[in-house]
Amino acid sequence: MQTQPTSETKKNSETIDLTMQLIKRPSISPEDAGCQEILIDRLSKIGFDVERLKFGSTSNFWATHGSGAPILAFLGHTDVVPTGPWEEWQSPPFEPRIKDGHLYGRGAADMKSGIAAFLTAVERFLKAGNNEHKGTIAFIITSDEEASAVDGTIKVIEHLSNKGIRIDYGLVGEPSSQHTVGDTIKNGRRGSLTCALKIIGQQGHVAYPEKADNPIHKAMKALDELVSTRWDEGDQFFPPTSLQISNINGGTGADNVIPGSMDVLFNFRFSTEQTEAILKQKVHEILDRHKLNYEAKWRLSGHPFLTSQGKLLETIMAATREVTGKEPRPSTEGGTSDGRFLAPTGAEVVELGVINATIHKVNENVSIADVDTLSAIYERILELIFAGQ
Repeated sequence: MQTQPTSETKKNSETIDLTMQLIKRPSISPEDAGCQEILIDRLSKIGFDVERLKFGSTSNFWATHGSGAPILAFLGHTDVVPTGPWEEWQSPPFEPRIKDGHLYGRGAADMKSGIAAFLTAVERFLKAGNNEHKGTIAFIITSDEEASAVDGTIKVIEHLSNKGIRIDYGLVGEPSSQHTVGDTIKNGRRGSLTCALKIIGQQGHVAYPEKADNPIHKAMKALDELVSTRWDEGDQFFPPTSLQISNINGGTGADNVIPGSMDVLFNFRFSTEQTEAILKQKVHEILDRHKLNYEAKWRLSGHPFLTSQGKLLETIMAATREVTGKEPRPSTEGGTSDGRFLAPTGAEVVELGVINATIHKVNENVSIADVDTLSAIYERILELIFAGQ
């Protein structure tokens, strides 16, 4: 059984050192900036076979140790979001800084500490005499999670599928925790469906509205119905499906011109109670009922998925309980992750990572103690899945 790291361990642990090395690389999506070569070098030294997979401008790799089933894959991304205003950071975002027990830098929480915790957990597991384990320990690492995600994990999984490789368990290191590390794990995610809607009218002078057709006026009742509709009630695992308008744009900027069109961007976060086709159908029914002239362009970012039970979920909960002494809470809250690309293959997919309070923010940071605890949880997961098989 693993124990929580001591204060001395936390101060100079391998996991924190590796996290700092990764933060120093300005890997703004889809750039990797050399992060993956650091990881590949360390994985190769402990016996992993590594396949570099470049799709478009995105760097990815697939690494394996051992053979056969079960295949447990750690999923992570080396890319980060833009820094925001540098002058608002307490220290430069790509110069890692430790202060008051926290490590600061872009990617500290999302998710370079998670990747470092993956790797050091595997290093310790193999060093402890488990080099001949049955089954396969694997890594899927991409640099295209924070951007379009079209040349990253989804392409790697397609590549593996074409080779007949089926992953049994996917452990995603996204920052899932809320208040203490391991208090929340994500055993599912809602789907994400976006619509770019253009309402078409007729431009004209505001003094002669009878000679124009104002798309803003015409769209208001339809938009109100869209946002007030109760799409479903959710279920025991998912909250109700929600629609949020994120952008509205119309007009020329002049106060005497009726616009010729209006652009609206909205997004559904939907549960397994809904499907892409049904949501689209309902939206079109509302727009048609209000007799709008419109164009709708849809983009599906991912289907909802759920791992309601299974060995991976049971193992992660048991390992987290043993290391932290607390009971983790399964949840499907939050945004999407690359787990959405693996789940449709039939793999069990669960997310476990550090606290997500500062992700994508200025002065992003992570507790040093939490990073080392997370690595200890990952090591215990490896022991429970592979040791003694």
